[in-house]
This record gives sequence, C-alpha cells and structure tokens, in this order.
Amino acid sequence: MKNKKINGLIIFIVTVIVLFLALKDDFLEKINYLFSFNMFWLVLGVLCVCLYWLGKSLVIYFCAQKFDKKYSLKKAFKLMLDTQFINAVTPFSVGGQPYQIYRFKKQGISIEKGTNIAIQDFIVYQISLILLGTIAIISNYFLGIFPPSSLLRKLVVLGYIINVAVIITLFIVAFNTKINKKLLNWAIKILSRLKLIKDKEGKLEQIDTYIYNFHQGATVLMKSKWHFFKIILINFVALVFLYLVPFTLIMGLSIDVNPFIVVVTSAYVMLIGSFVPIPGGTGGLEFGFVEFFGTYIIGAKLSSIMIMWRLLTYYFGLIVGAISINYKEE
Repeated sequence: MKNKKINGLIIFIVTVIVLFLALKDDFLEKINYLFSFNMFWLVLGVLCVCLYWLGKSLVIYFCAQKFDKKYSLKKAFKLMLDTQFINAVTPFSVGGQPYQIYRFKKQGISIEKGTNIAIQDFIVYQISLILLGTIAIISNYFLGIFPPSSLLRKLVVLGYIINVAVIITLFIVAFNTKINKKLLNWAIKILSRLKLIKDKEGKLEQIDTYIYNFHQGATVLMKSKWHFFKIILINFVALVFLYLVPFTLIMGLSIDVNPFIVVVTSAYVMLIGSFVPIPGGTGGLEFGFVEFFGTYIIGAKLSSIMIMWRLLTYYFGLIVGAISINYKEE
C-alpha cells in the first residue's frame, strides 16, 4: 500500500510537470485544439485502444486454455484490465506478472501453471515488440524519417538492444537451466556475502523454483508451433492498433499523414519508453512523442495530440483498470 501511494504520487507530480511544460506556451490555442478533435476520429482512437486490450486478453485466454479448458475470455479480459492498472502504477511495469500469477491462483489455476501462462504472455509480448521495432528501424533506414544524428534515435537503438537482450536472456533461462542455476546461485552467494541477502538458502530455493517454472512455460510454448505463432500474431496486431492511436488523433485535427509513418514513429517512442523507470514511463514517453512526432507536426497541435494520446493510451487504462480491480469477480 505504501509503494502504491508513493508511485501514485510520482505519477501525479510528473504528470503535472509534463502538463505544465506542454501547455505553458500558447495555452489557449492548445486548449482550443483539445476541444476541437473530430469526434469520429476520437472514437476511432478509443476503439483502437479497446482492440489492443482485446488482443492482450486473447493472448491470456489462449495461453490459459492450455492448462484449463474452462478458462473464459471474460476472466481473461478482466485480468488484462486489472494488469493494466498494476503495470501503470509500478516502475518498468514489474507488478503485472506477479499479480497475474496471484489472480490465476484465485481463479483455481495453480501457481506453477499461472507462472507458465504469465511467462508465455511476457515472452510473446517482447517478441512482438522487437518485431515492430525491427520493422521501424529498417523502415527509417530507407525512408529517412528522423535525422541520423538525433540523440533520441540513438536512444531508440539502445532501447532496441536492451529489448533484444531481454529476449535472448529469456531463451537462455528457458533452455539452459544448468548454466542458469550456476550463474544465479553464484550471484546469490555473492549478494549473501555482501549482506544484501539474509536468507541465502531460501533465495536459492526460490531461484530453483523460478527456473523450473520458466523452463516449463517456455517448453509448453515451443511444443505447439501453431499456438506460438498465433499468440505472437495476435500480440503483433494488438500493438499495431495501439501504435495507430496517434494516427486517429492526428487525423482528428485534420492533418494528413501516412499511417505507416505513424506506426514507425510510435514504435520508436515505445522502444524509448521501455527503459523509463517512472511508472507508466511518464515524462520519458511524452518527451519522446513530442520529439519524434515533431519531425512532421509542429506548434500547438503537437502538444494537444500528445496530451490526448496519453489520456487514451495510459490514463484511460489506468482508470478502467482501477475500476476493474475493485470489481469482484463472479
């Protein structure tokens, strides 16, 4: 509870700062644009967010069905909404997976199976993120959308490398259990000697259990090639819908833009946001959005689009998730 309050306070403070910086110049003009979005395109933006949620729910549903044939899409959708809230209020979205495992246990799925489902969900999300990031970087190389000397472009490359490293690490953990045990056991022993870990044996036991569950989850995922391809495809399409939200908002202010260019730009923004430590990537994502989309949108319209984008892609999910998490499952 204490951590939630601190994270909530951080989100509030950073949001106020971001809004101040975004609105301080040409305030009335930006406010006017915020109330000038074409309702058709605004509703389409909300629909894109909902389709992203549906895609995420389908991934959870199909993964859970491997272990419990009675698991419903309704349960998966509610869990996805709950996870949206937990991810939104924790740095690097680290709270989502533990919460999912906890909820699976409450829904009658064992901790081991719940861990497998959460791991599969995480693996395919990372793969989809990297696939879109790869397409974006290759596209920018040929289209030259962003200046080659841009600091943010270099940060995108760094974000891409970090995410690729995460994927490689996940597969090493999944398929080289002996090496992982030796490395992690060595790390635990070092931390224990430095007095950073008190219960060394307990931690070693936890590590063994985690490696076993991770290995099992990855093995189940790889056994069914069609299942693996299907949930990656669903995740990929879901992310495309999320990346198209700025397109609907840009069109909502009567600016002509190529939707593919918007998807590439969104992919760049999200690659930067993946290593911003503040809950929801607040501050970093807004800055990245303004810098990248500022390549072809200028003035008060850019700030207005950025604010509405964050409202739809972050605060909307935060609010709906908060309502969902307080609604008891039947």
